[in-house]
Amino acid sequence: MLATRTARKAQEDSGEEPTKKTSARKSGAKKTAASKKAAEAGATESTKSGTAKRAPAKKAPAKKAPAKKAAAKKPATKKAKAQDEDLDENEAQKADTSEGVEPDEVGDGVDMGEAAEVEEQAEADLERDLAELKDEDGDSEEAKPAAKQGEVLVLSDDDDTDEPVQTVTVAGATADPVKDYLKQIGKVPLLNAEQEVVLAKRIEAGLFAEEKLAADADYADDEEYELEQLVVIGRRAKNHLLEANLRLVVSLAKRYTGRGMLFLDLIQEGNLGLIRAVEKFDYKKGYKFSTYATWWIRQAITRAMADQARTIRIPVHMVEVINKLARVQRQMLQDLGREPTPEELALELDMTPEKVVEVQKYGREPISLHTPLGEDGDSEFGDLIEDSEAIVPSDAVSFTLLQEQLDQVLITLSEREAGVVRMRFGLTDGQPKTLDEIGKVYGVTRERIRQIESKTMSKLRHPSRSQVLRDYLE
Repeated sequence: MLATRTARKAQEDSGEEPTKKTSARKSGAKKTAASKKAAEAGATESTKSGTAKRAPAKKAPAKKAPAKKAAAKKPATKKAKAQDEDLDENEAQKADTSEGVEPDEVGDGVDMGEAAEVEEQAEADLERDLAELKDEDGDSEEAKPAAKQGEVLVLSDDDDTDEPVQTVTVAGATADPVKDYLKQIGKVPLLNAEQEVVLAKRIEAGLFAEEKLAADADYADDEEYELEQLVVIGRRAKNHLLEANLRLVVSLAKRYTGRGMLFLDLIQEGNLGLIRAVEKFDYKKGYKFSTYATWWIRQAITRAMADQARTIRIPVHMVEVINKLARVQRQMLQDLGREPTPEELALELDMTPEKVVEVQKYGREPISLHTPLGEDGDSEFGDLIEDSEAIVPSDAVSFTLLQEQLDQVLITLSEREAGVVRMRFGLTDGQPKTLDEIGKVYGVTRERIRQIESKTMSKLRHPSRSQVLRDYLE
């Protein structure tokens, strides 16, 4: 402020116009510095130039961190401004001293509002400079992507195709989905009994509010908004209670692995039971939520196994009987040291022995004929099962010889008799024909065909013909 007052006094003494105080101050300071540069302001000018050089030197670090440009440049500008004001004050004091005016006597006639306007103008100039610097930095940053767009994608000569290799990686993801799931659910902390009660109350309030909104009653805007907020809070509490108990489902699902369903499928079915438990939980009973939810989770898993685990679906009630029979059978095996008989199991289960055998048949698991066997897996289970319909080589030879002998015997008969016997017993195509079908072939009645058949069979029973075929009956 003292520098401003002194500068104005010097301007008034020099006879300049009052309306150009700000520009006169700047031009007067510059003229005084130029006239006394060699004699009086040599050191001051060097300081000023040094300050001007130091201030831009601090702009380089500011470009590296665009968020800190203003903070990096503002102190340097203020320092340069302070040094300029000191320089103006020294020069003005020298000018006033040469004219015989004391610096303290000048301040009585100075307008403080005009000095404030000068300072505001300086601050405006500073902000304009900072804005220009930011624009320059922004232009340089926008130029960088343009350079990247002009870059050429160079493909490796080792690639078999011209497509660039793209790899998508997810932070924290692994090849094991079970491990990823366990890691994800482990982030939610467990709840104590008090927290479970608080969440259960919020869920109950949300369900009540949802029922009231579904009733289509006329509510005020504020009341309707409060009900909607209760619904949102209730849903969030439900999700929180679910996420905090997902580990309970995993611990129960581990007990049912290896029974025809994948581990992740068991977990998902158990999660459905957990959702049902959250909806039915009554905190007023005083029990912990995990105690109540265990039964719903276990029921959901067992029902899913009954419906999906077996190739041939068995009704749920029969699956429960099969499981009960298996438990009793294991217990009696430990107690007796041997396999229990159907009668012993029937006495223990209060059912008939026939029913026990039937339930045991239902409990058998089908196995694929292509199940590999051995350490190398070079053979399959179907290779060890006898094909009851396959023809044994010895039987095939005997059958061929029998056909030849029959042909030799039938040659001794007439053509009609041999034809009736062949069609009646299916010796040609393996399909026996009825009397009516044979009668249509020969144009006679079925009774006539029956007579021809009876007569032909009597001829074949003669020892001269039957003796050759009798050996094949043994």
